[in-house]
Amino acid sequence: MKLEIYPSSQLGTEADMVQQIGAGSVDFGLITAAYLSSRSPSFSAWFTPYAFPDLKAANEARHTDVAKKILATLEQQGLVGLDYLFAGQRVMLFKDKEVLKPEDMAGLKLRVTPSPPLQDFYKFAGASTEGLPLPEVYSAVQTGVIDGMDMDLDATITNKYYEVVKYGAVTNHMVWPAVAMVSKGTFDKMPDEDKQIVRDAIAAAADFSATTRAGQEEEFKKTLSDKGMKIYEIDPALFGPIMKEFDQKYGPTNPLIQEFIDTFRK
Repeated sequence: MKLEIYPSSQLGTEADMVQQIGAGSVDFGLITAAYLSSRSPSFSAWFTPYAFPDLKAANEARHTDVAKKILATLEQQGLVGLDYLFAGQRVMLFKDKEVLKPEDMAGLKLRVTPSPPLQDFYKFAGASTEGLPLPEVYSAVQTGVIDGMDMDLDATITNKYYEVVKYGAVTNHMVWPAVAMVSKGTFDKMPDEDKQIVRDAIAAAADFSATTRAGQEEEFKKTLSDKGMKIYEIDPALFGPIMKEFDQKYGPTNPLIQEFIDTFRK
């Protein structure tokens, strides 16, 4: 199989790419669950706060019945969800305030991906959220337009946010999955043995991605500490009321979200 790869949004926004995959003009794509939750609400389940103790557990959750059911909701859009790939867990970055408990976020303005479950998590803590495009985030923190952001450790390094934020709370409060998908029209035409090759290749990539990223956690924390940031942890138990509020709001909205919460909230 010969693949032509178009990284860095060369094919447009995620909305553009999903439309192209559904129409069959693009065959495959890696699309964030954050975006997909706007098209298929059950993907919001993956942003259940503190559903997993670590990235390894989240990666293993790919194989559960509820995870597969969520992928299957894409078929009605002309898409086949193949698997999930994880790019680390979410942490909290703050410009000049050391947040030690959820109540400390009251009144802060934070950049959060414009996806309702992510934004609600912070709103439940009393923060206000801004859905700024990533290229604007650095200057927004630098000039005080925002007080911090929801981010992951590796992006904090690659985007040099350590230059404009002093504090990094390694909360690992949510995972950040992308979905490997293929045009249903393309996939239906493939022989069964080729379909299996594709599924096996994506599964191997998913395991490699999760294992590699999990192994970099301490390295990333040390790098940021060396750059002058204060890196620390916050006890997940302090977020108990926010977890409860999230579960009570989102569980009743969709049976797959409720099944996800019931499966992993132990």
